[in-house]
Amino acid sequence: MNVPKFVGVEISKTNNMLKRKCRDNGFTDEIDEITGKSGWIIGYLAENEGRDIFQKDIEERFSVRRSTVSGMLKLMEKKGLIARESVDFDARLKKLVLTPKAREMHCKMIEQLNLTERKLKRGISDEELEVFFGVLEKIRKNAE
Repeated sequence: MNVPKFVGVEISKTNNMLKRKCRDNGFTDEIDEITGKSGWIIGYLAENEGRDIFQKDIEERFSVRRSTVSGMLKLMEKKGLIARESVDFDARLKKLVLTPKAREMHCKMIEQLNLTERKLKRGISDEELEVFFGVLEKIRKNAE
């Protein structure tokens, strides 16, 4: 009997498996202060160091509501991962800056990410990956 596959279910199953793998390899124990979304924010801030990044940029980049981002940033600040600094051109705005602790964690995250990517891409051609990423992009657009 052919059981139909559902895109959302398959994506969810794959996501759960990846999370479990990260936990099982001890990676999350080493940097337990970072949740998945906090890791994305740290990565985004690291990639854009030297540029002023504000809460609004995080909201837009990750398509997350203001209240959600606000809570995440408060928690990250409490854990010593980010600092908010004033900018000269607008006293109301606070740019987001990584702490040395977060920079160190980012290096570990990149190392783990590269290892995981190599494993996940094993046996998959560049052409297959191109199709895969194209299909994912279409799925995201359809979900909007």
